[in-house]
Amino acid sequence: MANPVIKGIHHITLCASGAQEDVDFCTQVLGQRLIKQTVLFDGRYAHYHLYYANANAEVGSVLTTFPYKRVPGRQGSGQISSTAYTAPKGAMKFWKEHLDRHKVEHSGILERFGQSFIRFKHPSGLLMEAIEDPADKRTGWTTDQISADVSLGGFHGPVLSVREIPEQERFFIEALGFRKTGAEGAYHRFEVGDGGAAKTLVLYHEPDRPAGGWGFGAGTAHHLALDIGTDEALAEQKNLYDELGYTDCSEIKDRFYFHSIYVRSPGGILTECAATAEGGFLKDESYEELGTHLLLPPWFEHERARIVAMLEPIVVPEANRPKAGAKIPAAPKPTAPAADPKVPMSRRTDATFIEKDA
Repeated sequence: MANPVIKGIHHITLCASGAQEDVDFCTQVLGQRLIKQTVLFDGRYAHYHLYYANANAEVGSVLTTFPYKRVPGRQGSGQISSTAYTAPKGAMKFWKEHLDRHKVEHSGILERFGQSFIRFKHPSGLLMEAIEDPADKRTGWTTDQISADVSLGGFHGPVLSVREIPEQERFFIEALGFRKTGAEGAYHRFEVGDGGAAKTLVLYHEPDRPAGGWGFGAGTAHHLALDIGTDEALAEQKNLYDELGYTDCSEIKDRFYFHSIYVRSPGGILTECAATAEGGFLKDESYEELGTHLLLPPWFEHERARIVAMLEPIVVPEANRPKAGAKIPAAPKPTAPAADPKVPMSRRTDATFIEKDA
């Protein structure tokens, strides 16, 4: 493999706190559509894995959360500091008023790299941003409060807190194929492909900030996932990590909707490379039904009753379904075909979760 083949952001995963408060915030305040209810495939407890996205459920717009209320996390460097979404030009006034209406703590309107943005807090303390990007033409989900002209199209990119820049910068460039396109104070911008929305990472230099936790824990960001395209590219990326000395890369994991490898980057940020599996997010429910049912991978289905008993019941807003007469987008094309039998994958098939700590 001569060079990495990263296409942009695939998804971002955060650890929230309560499941219902996460659903309410992400659907009503962020204005995203809940597109998938499933469970965390790893970990010692049964927890939801919730997926939110834009109107077309596109890769590069998908926020996933683990509502991990039972275990508090520790925020710090070596984590995603803030998750930034794109908003249309001129939308900042709306977002300030919208956040005020929902009594959400926010920064007011700021500027970074010539773009206006507003930073605000998820109920669990996670930081998020809406940043103006008129070049992003993706279609946001709309609600009774958020119209199409101000809706969030998908990710612009995460802001990543690190104590030191050089080694993390080298990782982005040599191991992932990004290029550095700007620096502004403590912020260092990296882009891949043609840059911009869903192709941008920003390092935030915080040399004196203590390291954050690396495990699952409420109120902390868990990992950044990058779109690499195919299972073959995943295997080649794993080989590249070995060649560059990043030898703590995981095996290729079967996440049902995509296949993944994970590596702990030099600054501490857990970085995933993902290839969307055949069928993607529509492999087990239709576009109209996305997010309305708890779905388990086939290897956990026999434990459904026990898993459900351990989960906090949630109510999905009626507005999560497409409006009557709404145009249904074409199913997104998978970026990876059926699993390549020559590429070995692992999956946790034992769904024996503990119900409480000893």
